[in-house]
Amino acid sequence: MRQKRRLAPLLAAAGLVATTVPLLSATQASAAPASDHLRQKPAWHRCSPEGPASYECATLKVPLDYRRPDGRTIDLAISRMKSENPAKRHGAMLLNPGGPGGSGLDLPLLMNDAMPKDVREQYDLIGFDPRGVGASSPLTCGLTDAEQNFDRAYRPETFGSDVTWARTVADKCREKAGSVLPHITTRNTARDMDTIRAVLGERKLSYVGYSYGTYLGAVYSQMFPDRTDRFVLDSGVDPQRIWRGMIQVWATEAEPAFARWTQWAAQRSAEYGLGDTPKAVSETFWGLVARADKEPIELDGMKVDGDMIRAARGVFFYPAQATPMVVALKAAAEGKPLPADVTGTQLKRLLGGAAAEPASDNGTAVFWAVACGDTGSWPRYTEQYERDAAKDKAKYPLYGDFASNIKPCAFWDRPAEAATPMNKKANVLTVQNEWDSQTPLVSGQGLHRALKGSRMVLAAGGEGHGVYLFDPTSCANAPVNAYLTTGRLPDRDVTCQNPPAAAERRDAAAPSKRLPFPSGPARF
Repeated sequence: MRQKRRLAPLLAAAGLVATTVPLLSATQASAAPASDHLRQKPAWHRCSPEGPASYECATLKVPLDYRRPDGRTIDLAISRMKSENPAKRHGAMLLNPGGPGGSGLDLPLLMNDAMPKDVREQYDLIGFDPRGVGASSPLTCGLTDAEQNFDRAYRPETFGSDVTWARTVADKCREKAGSVLPHITTRNTARDMDTIRAVLGERKLSYVGYSYGTYLGAVYSQMFPDRTDRFVLDSGVDPQRIWRGMIQVWATEAEPAFARWTQWAAQRSAEYGLGDTPKAVSETFWGLVARADKEPIELDGMKVDGDMIRAARGVFFYPAQATPMVVALKAAAEGKPLPADVTGTQLKRLLGGAAAEPASDNGTAVFWAVACGDTGSWPRYTEQYERDAAKDKAKYPLYGDFASNIKPCAFWDRPAEAATPMNKKANVLTVQNEWDSQTPLVSGQGLHRALKGSRMVLAAGGEGHGVYLFDPTSCANAPVNAYLTTGRLPDRDVTCQNPPAAAERRDAAAPSKRLPFPSGPARF
């Protein structure tokens, strides 16, 4: 497990099949005799000699297939930091960082440092690696670094190789982990969450989930509504868009972000020299893309083509970061030295070419298992992907073809059960930045609409993926803290104005603000 990470400054991814074997509802399950996995007691121990003694870990056994609760089991790694004020303790708070495929075992350490004392005292903070992730019976498909590459631009002459890539990923996952793969889903992870609740002896569960963790929390709230306590769903996944639509929304929402960036850069034309009107800035950018397509830009041994520049679409949600990047790429293309405030390493990181070490495929394998196994709505015909990619390349030129191009889910086995309908009232708090590159505003609004009874806190002007505790100056922190302290939702939705300087302070690490979000093919 990685050593402790700091929460804010180091933020450096519906056609439904019928359930073939009916699963117990929450009510039916509670009426049945408790299976062994619900009777176990965690054997807590110090997580590591280097960590604080208060940071404890344990491993549970959970059913691989909840339809067979006394059958094959897998490991579920959990962690905790207990409230230091039992008199004020309200209950247990489970934490999830997103993904799918993100490790959450060290989130109690992060949240312990970042939460205000009056909030922190009310909860035992509980982290866990979701099934298949990290220390929880990790999944692998044996994918190479090249096979993990998610961003594939559509071109008619290369579409055949894209199909081969997608089929290869699906085949390798099936061959390597076929007996486990169908059970690595959001619904089963929600069942694992309820197992954690049960073995901790809690009647209800509180929760803070980021990014993909919002969908996981939403699913839990629908499967176990009577056990859902204080839930904060931060940077929302729209349940109506799982999962192809959540990738495609990156393309649709990159366009207004790009337009906002051209305005920002034009207003600072004297400093950056990209053009004195938004149209001129846009022409400079697309001229650079065309130039790089014709002759790739040399950058510290890496050849940067136009597709690589377009694939960095997330940076345009951060104008103060995107502008120096484009200036530096333009300088490199013209054979000029890079500006003093931009290094080649920074540029390569923004363009996806500066991995410190070969990446494990664990996060990628879990991502595809969940994205393909949660829903049967993925198209099954390669021709549809090709049509959509060609159409969206014209309609959303920055990223449309990447988003709609073929994915491994086209060749995945059909899901074991249908996606979760959002039809139960959920008194939860959703939180959103206005300019979020990974779960854009329309996605967060979709989550809020889907969860009847929810309230939304919107940080107007807020940039970045992740809101609560990520920026200590965010206007969203106060209403979230109030909810977690009192359990009372705001009377109505809250829109607050983020301090104008907040985005400037956050821009230094902007597009790679991953923490605690995991790296992976899609990075929800």
